[in-house]
Amino acid sequence: MLAIVLGVAWLLLGPLALFVLVRGRNPARIGAVLTLALLEICTVVHARHHEPAAQPVAQHPATADCAERIPALRRAALTTTGLTLSWNAVSGECDTAAVLLRRDGRQLRVWVHEGSHPAGARTVPVRVTNGVASLRVPVHLAHPRRLLAVDGRTGHRIPVTRTPVRH
Repeated sequence: MLAIVLGVAWLLLGPLALFVLVRGRNPARIGAVLTLALLEICTVVHARHHEPAAQPVAQHPATADCAERIPALRRAALTTTGLTLSWNAVSGECDTAAVLLRRDGRQLRVWVHEGSHPAGARTVPVRVTNGVASLRVPVHLAHPRRLLAVDGRTGHRIPVTRTPVRH
């Protein structure tokens, strides 16, 4: 509901404020700048408080012998061509996992879910080698060394390794 109100405010007040900035007098211009700043602040605050849900929204069938779980991420490797994540494998590890990514400033928030797949998530293959499960998400990351990988569920940093697990 708040998103709708914010959208309508942008639609009505945005063009009016821009018109006043161009054609208005100085006191009105100050009001227009304050209006645009307030709209922008409200939008940023709203976006930060509405992260994607950690629980699945829409269930899709998974591998029959695959248990639904949310793995505890142990390592992340960030490159310009993608993100590699790893965790301790369990018996009956899923063949695929659903991954949600959200950029928040310098943070790259990551949600990984096995067994069922949230709507809007990417499904990627999981590879198990020597008791370690890993996956690679192909995504363009400009300046990956400046990013911090963060577990979206807990908000804790995922330790970054500079040499990614081979896929």
